[in-house]
Amino acid sequence: MTLRNRTRSETLAQRVVRCDTFSKRWRGLMFHRALGKDEVYLFVERRESVAQTAIHMLFVFSSIAVVWLDREMRVVDKVLARPFRPYYAPARAAQYYVEGHPSLLERVSVGDVLAVDGGENSMGRGRADREH
Repeated sequence: MTLRNRTRSETLAQRVVRCDTFSKRWRGLMFHRALGKDEVYLFVERRESVAQTAIHMLFVFSSIAVVWLDREMRVVDKVLARPFRPYYAPARAAQYYVEGHPSLLERVSVGDVLAVDGGENSMGRGRADREH
């Protein structure tokens, strides 16, 4: 699967790891090596929420970009999350959030629309999903 910025017609990542189960969302990037510039984790919640899309950086050892998206995959907030910080939350309710290399923040703006390509549909399961 790939992550694209539809607003800017730019591919953001060639490898998307979909985190759509409790255990995948809970583990996230804890105890994980730093992400490469071409890979992201896509976290999927059942509905839009500020609280459900808040993150912590405990046991995450490098800074990451976090981009929050509403149900239409429109960017509602973004931040550079630093290691071992206890709490980051979006300014507005989000249903999805993407964690990636810090350079991702330079390639998205609030209001941009992102898309995931490669599964059964834009949010379908692909090969990368089964690897996590």
